[in-house]
Amino acid sequence: MPLSEQEQRLLDEMERHLMSNDADVVTAPSRALSYRNIVLGSILVLAGLGALIVGVSIGFNTGFLGIAVGVVGFLVMVAGVIFAVTPTRNSSRVPSARAATGTRAPRASGGSFMDRMNDRWDRRNEGR
Repeated sequence: MPLSEQEQRLLDEMERHLMSNDADVVTAPSRALSYRNIVLGSILVLAGLGALIVGVSIGFNTGFLGIAVGVVGFLVMVAGVIFAVTPTRNSSRVPSARAATGTRAPRASGGSFMDRMNDRWDRRNEGR
């Protein structure tokens, strides 16, 4: 069911208010998981698991050395998991040419369909 004119005006006003007052929330830098970090973290987890198994197996014969290798293996596993699930920071903190000229940047994929189409149209017509 479509919104009435009054509801649409109220929604537009709320959106403008949010954009003007909470600009830091709207333009927060995106943080996503990195494929490279996931792969390297998985390798660290596997290496730590291998060291843990070696530590347990030699721990029965040597005592302290086996325990130390097992503890180091466990710590490597924990570091691998933390490394894999830590999101990367967006390093593009330098303002783009669009921001300097005052043209609006394309919205994130979370925008509505019409907003994305308008952004595509604007980008297409910039080159002319």
